[in-house]
Amino acid sequence: AMLRLRLLTWDVKDTLLRLRQPVGQSYAAEARAHGLQVQPEALGRAFREVYGAQSRRFPNYGHGQGLSSRQWWLDVVKQSFRLSGVQDEAALTKLAEKLYRDFCSSHNWEVLPGAAETLSRCRQLGLRMGVVSNFDSRLEVVLSQCNLLHHFEFVLTSEAAGFAKPDGRIFEQALRLGGVRPEQAAHIGDDYSRDYRAARAAGMHSFLLRAAGHGEGPEVPPEHVLPTLSHLLARIEK
Repeated sequence: AMLRLRLLTWDVKDTLLRLRQPVGQSYAAEARAHGLQVQPEALGRAFREVYGAQSRRFPNYGHGQGLSSRQWWLDVVKQSFRLSGVQDEAALTKLAEKLYRDFCSSHNWEVLPGAAETLSRCRQLGLRMGVVSNFDSRLEVVLSQCNLLHHFEFVLTSEAAGFAKPDGRIFEQALRLGGVRPEQAAHIGDDYSRDYRAARAAGMHSFLLRAAGHGEGPEVPPEHVLPTLSHLLARIEK
């Protein structure tokens, strides 16, 4: 490869995996199984509000603030249901525990088109692979359930690293885990600032997954843009 890459690091959510349905729908379906009627749209709105507030108050799943990521998520789920009108604390606890477990599984996640094939091809080229994701400790289980874990030498979550993208220190840890210099590595992700710009600031190459028609956002050189994951091979095999 012209870039002389040795390591590829990958974002996960909306790069390799996506949610099968909006969070509000998953939460509402679980509520129905517990005999509670809650509108998916209301739950979705509540979730976005609660998730945002919790992320600001306890960044990176409460890392360094005495919260476990499990407790962080249980609080988010319960508060989302409370805002949507569910007051029964026993039901809230059951729902939160069940949803925390369910979001570990392929029940809620699906592999994006082209992801498995692209990962296989990259490994055939002899590239080493790792994950760099703003995610909690469930990520290895999620990747395993979705049959992607075997592609990676390491899975570095923001919870384990202690830093979340775009903080350059999570990329520095990934480079140490991969045993390569920044210019020998490229990061692939769907977020301009957390993935593309942050990896480049750390001295790495980087590619932005940006579906056709999603041209909004800052200008990126066309050779750094992936309309689909399948475009990656052509970019690195030059």
